[in-house]
Amino acid sequence: MLSEVYDRSDEFDIVHSHLEHLGFPFAHLARIPTISTMHGRVDLEDLKPIYHRYDDLPLVSISQAQSDLLPNMNWMDTIYHGLPCASLYLNPNPGKYLAFLGRLSPEKSPEIAIEVAQRAGIPLKIAAKVDRSNESYFNAVIKPLLAYADVEYVGEISELQKQEFLGNALALIFPIDWPEPFGLVMIEALACGTPVIARPFGSVPEVLREGVSGFIESDVDGLVSAAKHASSLSRRACREEFEARFTAEIMATRYETLYYRLIERRISPDPLANPALVSAAK
Repeated sequence: MLSEVYDRSDEFDIVHSHLEHLGFPFAHLARIPTISTMHGRVDLEDLKPIYHRYDDLPLVSISQAQSDLLPNMNWMDTIYHGLPCASLYLNPNPGKYLAFLGRLSPEKSPEIAIEVAQRAGIPLKIAAKVDRSNESYFNAVIKPLLAYADVEYVGEISELQKQEFLGNALALIFPIDWPEPFGLVMIEALACGTPVIARPFGSVPEVLREGVSGFIESDVDGLVSAAKHASSLSRRACREEFEARFTAEIMATRYETLYYRLIERRISPDPLANPALVSAAK
């Protein structure tokens, strides 16, 4: 697919790649500008030689925390993910359970979510899938914990089921233990008016506003306290936070602005020679 796109590059003004480093060699050789959004981890040692080789290519991060891991790359902007406003809606009434949504993997720390719920005395519902690579972890660590009272494992859910699952929750518990590049589930919860209780790794301090859209705590004691006070947060304020920062319209507008910057740079490689383009870029 990459080969076909660049074979037909004269048909396009710009290429927006979501294939990360796989598209770098094509982008490096092409005359058409390419912007690459980095969606995953950028701190893996095996990939650093590739990043070093192509450190001139324009990139977009999905959080500042992500781009901070590779400060020498040509980061053009940080653009947060967005969702259509109508895809999820506000449920103004807090539910009575904590929700865990995501993969059952060590970096997502579902065992901490279970411990927090047990200690806080709040039921927990887990909607998650188990990748083949995590089956041993699930069987050894998580499966025995599912026998606890008030812990319900509902399995993997569809996009249509997220409204009910997240919207009816007291809070989303997000006890990650890795440099999360963004964490789409956090803004899905906020779109439903559901606050988020999370640990301060990766993008979390950027996505959440402490005491407004959630609580950020490092240790289990803090997470337990946050769970007990989750109902004190305004669910309408959580929805407003989503609408102000994380809609698809906001995301698309920021990308469109960036597209024009790159296209104008191609037209006029020396922006100082064309004051009109400098003004337009601003």
